[in-house]
Amino acid sequence: MNPINNILKDFLLIILDGALATELENRGCDINDSLWSAKILAENPEIIEKVHYDYFASGADCAITSSYQATIDGFVEKGFAESEAISLIRKSVSIAKKARDDFWKDPLNRTNRPAPLVAGSVGPYGAYLADGSEYRGDYKITEEELIDFHRPRVKILVEEGVDILACETIPNLIEAKAIIKLLEEFPGVYCWISFSCKNDLEISDGTLISDCAKFLDNCAQVAAIGINCTAPQYVQSLITEIKSNSNKPVVVYPNSGEEYNANSKTWHGDSSSEAYCCNAKGWFDKGAKLIGGCCRTTPEDIKAISTWARK
Repeated sequence: MNPINNILKDFLLIILDGALATELENRGCDINDSLWSAKILAENPEIIEKVHYDYFASGADCAITSSYQATIDGFVEKGFAESEAISLIRKSVSIAKKARDDFWKDPLNRTNRPAPLVAGSVGPYGAYLADGSEYRGDYKITEEELIDFHRPRVKILVEEGVDILACETIPNLIEAKAIIKLLEEFPGVYCWISFSCKNDLEISDGTLISDCAKFLDNCAQVAAIGINCTAPQYVQSLITEIKSNSNKPVVVYPNSGEEYNANSKTWHGDSSSEAYCCNAKGWFDKGAKLIGGCCRTTPEDIKAISTWARK
């Protein structure tokens, strides 16, 4: 059963969680590493579980696992055994499930909201490269090689029982096509595909988001199409482009609105929950059905969304 449509039959909006990696940084974790937040799976998984729980408590209907940058090859290159790498990817699911189940077992947490989902994060090949190419989409690799790259992690996430796959920050249509082809090996498994975008019409490699939506609209295992890890000012236009070319639900979880200075390694700009909440209302009015946050968003941002969405 399509888990997105199953919820949207009874609720107007699915609230996603917010940033994991930058929230871990806020809580004292050092993720300056090629493994990024996946590093914390080995060092301090309890804090990841706490972040998941806090997002549920703030109103999120879905936790996205800490497997975005967790690949077998990536762990092995950092000195882990293959068996350890597999175990850590499995752990990304089990800790998200535990946070969800611990939250949901209290009847007071079940008012006016759906049973929460756990989405297995499938980051792009560029995230494994850790060179920023998930925001360019310029890596030279064939569709078949991309299928082979994604297969082990997808298999683990599916075996661990995620409710849906979050195939996120995808920078080019070739990678999206590879993921769709791979999912044919996993009948009955659904995903959402969300792209990183560089402006109000194009994904990161310059492909029109409208062309991506047209292609994905015919893919039965795609439950939603959208945008993440993108500047908020582009999102309303991108929603319009997707809705004009697909009947699938639109998922959006952009960055906070701050801009990152790579030289000083600092963020600048308006990141208030009030500003983000105002933007989220606009995305909902444009037709987005799944709304959350990506880099630099916080539980407070998700709470601000849930405050009006639950009314």
